[in-house]
Amino acid sequence: MRSAAPKDPVLVAATLGTGLMAGLYLAFDIGVMPVLGRREDERFVAAMRRANDALDDDGAFGTLFLGVFVATGLAARRLARADHGDAARRARAAAVLYGLSVVTTVCVNLPLNRRLRAAPGHSATALAGARAAYELPWRRANAVRTAACLGALALLTGAMANRRGAVAR
Repeated sequence: MRSAAPKDPVLVAATLGTGLMAGLYLAFDIGVMPVLGRREDERFVAAMRRANDALDDDGAFGTLFLGVFVATGLAARRLARADHGDAARRARAAAVLYGLSVVTTVCVNLPLNRRLRAAPGHSATALAGARAAYELPWRRANAVRTAACLGALALLTGAMANRRGAVAR
């Protein structure tokens, strides 16, 4: 009978955190943005401003967002030091993919959020312009974040399975 591998709390935290981030981004891709896309400009801009204010400035969200990146890198390092080569490679690849989501967020999504927040919102023309400059680029960048996080999640799940298999042998 195979023995269960001891849990690696850093790898577990990285995997769970990556799953949470992937779920958040996916919820925007398949739920929030399609619904808001059917709303008039004023409601779209107001809703996205509120959502961005809630997430962009939230300390707990920021801790999760960056903590997942740190945990994934630490998990890769711990796996390499424990001579779990294949699991370590998967975790390193997951760190690269999750890093892509961080870079996309910092370089694309957050600047778009700030521009939307600062855009004048009094006239129909201004709201339409703000939405036009925001919606499609934000959705494309969010799709990149979603795909990167889902890929990282698959890799981390594989690293956990690979690690368990190596320990059980």
